[in-house]
Amino acid sequence: MKISLDKNLYLPVIAGLLLCIAWPPLPLAPFLFIALVPLFIMEKNIADSDLKDQTATVFRHAFIAFFIFNSLTIYWIYNASLFGAIVAILLGSLLMTMTFVFYHRIKKIVGLKSALTAFVFLWLAYEYLHANWDLNFPWLTLGNGFANYHTWIQWYEYTGVYGGSLWVLIINVIAFQLWIKFKESNSNIESSKSYLRLIAPTVQIIFLVLIPILFSLTIFDQYLEKENTTSVVIVQPNIDPYGEKFGSMTPTQQLEKLIALSKKAGKPDTEFFIWPETAIPQNIDEVGIQKDFFINSAKDFLLPYKNGNLLTGANTFKSYSTKETSTARKYEESEEYYDVFNTAIFIENSSGTQIYHKSKLVPGVEQMPYPNALKFLEPLAINLGGSMGSLGKDKNPTVFFSQAGIGVAPIICYESIYGEYVAEYVKNGAQVLFIITNDGWWGNTSGHKQHALYAKLRAIETRRSIARCANTGISSFINQRGEVMAESKWWTQTTLSANLNLNDEITFYVEYGDWIPKLASIFAAIILFILILRSIYKKFIPAT
Repeated sequence: MKISLDKNLYLPVIAGLLLCIAWPPLPLAPFLFIALVPLFIMEKNIADSDLKDQTATVFRHAFIAFFIFNSLTIYWIYNASLFGAIVAILLGSLLMTMTFVFYHRIKKIVGLKSALTAFVFLWLAYEYLHANWDLNFPWLTLGNGFANYHTWIQWYEYTGVYGGSLWVLIINVIAFQLWIKFKESNSNIESSKSYLRLIAPTVQIIFLVLIPILFSLTIFDQYLEKENTTSVVIVQPNIDPYGEKFGSMTPTQQLEKLIALSKKAGKPDTEFFIWPETAIPQNIDEVGIQKDFFINSAKDFLLPYKNGNLLTGANTFKSYSTKETSTARKYEESEEYYDVFNTAIFIENSSGTQIYHKSKLVPGVEQMPYPNALKFLEPLAINLGGSMGSLGKDKNPTVFFSQAGIGVAPIICYESIYGEYVAEYVKNGAQVLFIITNDGWWGNTSGHKQHALYAKLRAIETRRSIARCANTGISSFINQRGEVMAESKWWTQTTLSANLNLNDEITFYVEYGDWIPKLASIFAAIILFILILRSIYKKFIPAT
């Protein structure tokens, strides 16, 4: 049977567009359940043809789909870095494409049903890899696609976002099998009974869609937050990151603006004021932090608030007599070294000051991936408010504790898309999550909207209230069910106030983390190992 390749080209285009329209901020996530079906059909058409270069053809066609998906969903990166956007789009497209290539190769060995099962494992393994290597960018993990549908995914407290990915993959696989049976039934015109074969997979799909949703709605309806409140004020100063933040507006002027806005919104019982990422742009020497003008000005501001605390982003640095870390840089006019950090500083209405250095750094922006191999690319990195080159970082998440004993998670920007990492804060005693970010780098695009929506996923996974403070993006309060209680508008100077409930309970997901993709990765590794062994066997052992 010979299939024209031109007839297959529309299938990856449809798949790519379905994935795009299903992605936040558009409220069309249900399209995820069928978005991969056109690709399965495409692969089947090619596999059933008499083409000699079938693997290469599957690669080219699948790449078209995933290039469309990546390009139309994370295009906004170009506002910060054209090079970064190109790398993120091409790399994401390539990794997704390889899962289909492996599926195609495995199907030739074990048949359709087993290959579809293998595909599910391979995709989850790819997602987990892309969240945990130096080039990490788990923005397009399929489970993130339900960020608009928090009432559907309350069970993320057990599975995390990878449970959503598994949900999507299983339904796509069954929908493809339904399509196959439908085509077979159409070809058997003489037997009306052939259509009865469509009933079982159709019922399966209906149940697999509805049961998790109904289970989630039940959890959503029954979940009650314990009344244990703390008063929080978010300050969104709306300082242009390109023009004012590190340019025309001095650090002192920015500090004065933040303090003035905080005073307007603060009340005598306010316990936490939150300023955004790099709110204090002046580089602060951590050794002399207690004498720093900006820190002491912030402490003076807190004096009227008996139980007041301030969480703020800042740029800080630390000097060493020797090169103590791999990211340390040498002073030009000294034999000493120093590290630069994207830092969260917790300032108490006392002498106390706590520091956390952002751990999950943005590849190519805040850290050079695989520095030994890719050092030549360092000049192409972009500076988003810090010094050029890789930033220093902490190895583990740090929880800040107020004098009242409240545990606060200082989550800095990009870190908020890592469910398991955020869960570590909760394991370490965080009762509430504070996200500080500066999404203005991406302009008024879908980027800052996606980032804000993803915070809802962290609330559900951990059952922690969230205060999200953005410089120029969307600031918001989110409750433990993932509902947005209040939010700011884009490019608006404002403050938000709320009483957030604290929580000490640990969810299944917090306890066990990303258990789904870890198990899937083990199975995927075994599958690929067998595939490699078989290729070697066929190469060196002649057929008899």
